[in-house]
Amino acid sequence: MSTMLNTDAPLIDHLPDTFKASLSDTARTKLASLEAGREMWLLPPLVDLCARLREPGQQQHGTLKSEGCAARANGFLHVVTPPDTNPILENGSLLKGLRERALEDGGIYLHILGALTAGLEGERPSNIAGLKKGGCIAVSNARRPFANDLVLLRTLEYAATFGMKVFFYPDESSLSGDGVAHEGYIASYHGLKGIPWIAETVALSTQLLMVEETGIAAHFSQLSCKSSIELMRWAKDKGLPVTCDVAMHQLYLTDDNLEGFNAQAYVLPPLRSNTDQQAIRRGLKNGTIDAICSHHEPLNSTAKKAPFADCTPGISNFDTFMALACQLVNDDVLTLEQLVDKICLNPAKIAGISTQYEHIGGAVLVDPNIEWQVTAQSMLSNGKNTPFFNQKLQGRVVETFFG
Repeated sequence: MSTMLNTDAPLIDHLPDTFKASLSDTARTKLASLEAGREMWLLPPLVDLCARLREPGQQQHGTLKSEGCAARANGFLHVVTPPDTNPILENGSLLKGLRERALEDGGIYLHILGALTAGLEGERPSNIAGLKKGGCIAVSNARRPFANDLVLLRTLEYAATFGMKVFFYPDESSLSGDGVAHEGYIASYHGLKGIPWIAETVALSTQLLMVEETGIAAHFSQLSCKSSIELMRWAKDKGLPVTCDVAMHQLYLTDDNLEGFNAQAYVLPPLRSNTDQQAIRRGLKNGTIDAICSHHEPLNSTAKKAPFADCTPGISNFDTFMALACQLVNDDVLTLEQLVDKICLNPAKIAGISTQYEHIGGAVLVDPNIEWQVTAQSMLSNGKNTPFFNQKLQGRVVETFFG
């Protein structure tokens, strides 16, 4: 696959061989009938390393059906979800039913991160053996803190005995506290409590040292600042078994977007500075950052109506993801081949689902030039909470070929 597809060649020729075989005769006929010379992209299915579908426990914001259907229509066939639902995902025997409902109701393959500690309370390990038996792809404590570093160490040692990968969302709670925005001029000007960049980097530093000590495979999700990217580069150069991702909105938004108390841009980890954003883009381009996730967090219409510090953090990202991905190619941040690695192939490897991913197959047809406006009607997710609302974006999934 190349940056500029050869429009004289059939679209299917640009799909990896393992995915060509999964396409039905009907799909092949439809692809062959597309207008010659029209620039279209045919990609493998998208894999999302972090999305909250709001079920179980927060169905007022979204359901497996609503968010699964939105994910599928926007190219995501495989979705990884964190354990901080209600109830917490710590009972391995209940996970099969959740995956089955995600497939039946929403048409997506749900891949579950089990709770790393009991109740996500950070005090003692969860039943990791039971979670592994229940089909968890990895374990995580989400953004919840650990009681102390010794608990973290012993918990990682315990997870390592079962060969379980750990997903981290680095945050040192003693530094981030009840902050709601990146600590800087914008937060200060608006009188908002800040979250310093070091809250992420201190946690990341500790976690990387723990990985080195225990040898456990680890993935670091939603990194947001320059120093974190530098630490990940150090860890990879050292040969540690680590990968990382960044949320798509961090590549386009900064704390400047909070101006005027714009609650639609309130997300955790917070939008950082322009310097941080440029470092993230460089890290994406040079391979330090392995993947891009949606960090999809749909919210109902009232969740953003309170004063900024009291409203609920989160951005609904399934519907805008592909347009922003297309912009990364248009802006020469990534080649198309690199983009496929970041949103399809690498996430499947990180989640440990590559064999299943290739066996299920499928394809996503993208028109990178189509222009559309972000409105309540054009968004398929139940959550209309996006800072891109009413903006015109370019690029969208126009059809999916999923079995």
